[in-house]
Amino acid sequence: MRVLVTGVGRYLGAHLAARLAEHPPVEEVAGFDSAAPRSPLREMLDEHRVSVVTGEPRDVAVALARAGADTVAHMGIISTPGAGGRAAMKEQNIIGTMQLLAACQASAQVRKVVVRSSTAAYGASFRDPAVFTETTPPSLAPRGGFAKDVIEIEGYVRGFARRRPDVVTTVMRLAPMVGPQADTTLTRYFSLPVVPTVLGRDPRLQFIHFDDALELLVRAVVEDHRGTFNVAGEGVLVLSQAIRRAGRIAVPVLEPGLGALAGLVRALRLMEFSHDQLDLLVHGRVVDTRALVAEFGVRPRSTAEAFDDFIRGQGLHRPVFAALRPETVETVEKAIVAGIRRLGERVGRPTDHPPAEVTR
Repeated sequence: MRVLVTGVGRYLGAHLAARLAEHPPVEEVAGFDSAAPRSPLREMLDEHRVSVVTGEPRDVAVALARAGADTVAHMGIISTPGAGGRAAMKEQNIIGTMQLLAACQASAQVRKVVVRSSTAAYGASFRDPAVFTETTPPSLAPRGGFAKDVIEIEGYVRGFARRRPDVVTTVMRLAPMVGPQADTTLTRYFSLPVVPTVLGRDPRLQFIHFDDALELLVRAVVEDHRGTFNVAGEGVLVLSQAIRRAGRIAVPVLEPGLGALAGLVRALRLMEFSHDQLDLLVHGRVVDTRALVAEFGVRPRSTAEAFDDFIRGQGLHRPVFAALRPETVETVEKAIVAGIRRLGERVGRPTDHPPAEVTR
């Protein structure tokens, strides 16, 4: 098996290429991206003897022919605009995918194509069902550019699969990835000392551990799994739970205020919040993973386990403010209960239990 991995200039693509190079059925791995990988990704790829070709999207056909690949893993899809802005992002996502699929269609030796997609394809809105399956369409058209790109990309992939039914085509819709080494907009969001949330909203979230996502992508490449699969950890965390687990302080703001804050953070170049991510933090998203478990025969770590490993690995379980430490909170709670009991004794209430409800 000879594999071409696109997007090796980024964390996921580079690690997938390195992992595949260690897999016994894989004879050779080549990488392609618009920019050369930076250190330490470059050193990792060199160590695993992954050859890298850089060029424009139209150059992917040359890279495919040069590699003599029979399998393509398309990881070259970006979720946030870079220095080139939205135009460059769309060119890489849409034009890059079109060029790659055209090259695969023209190649007689390509027998498998694996595409990294995202659960952002479902969007996030107040009309969403409780759980999305692989066949559920978005309730509303997504606002964000990444979600729109993903929907368009998957349309091109379905067209390719119809034209080349002899090629095993796999689409992996990844939930937001977390892990000890993960560095994404969402992981940086949960690392803030004070985490802005939307007043009155507590969305349900799902995550996939980076190592589990990588292992499933490797299996999608070396095995035959035709179809589209949701890739997420079972279970959910509501946003308030995730913030508490990370030892952060939630600061509720009105929904327009979150958008304004995201714009300020973006202007200061501290973090790049897209409409997709803002909508996720307002409405949440939960997907059904039964098809993944049935097809691959593995069950990834749950959402809670993946998130806990992320906060342990980055030291976020230690509250940034002393008042949030568990022992401090417990002491304060005991003092409040004791005070209520003393008050109950003075006004003739039973002393065994604090009042169940206090009304103003």
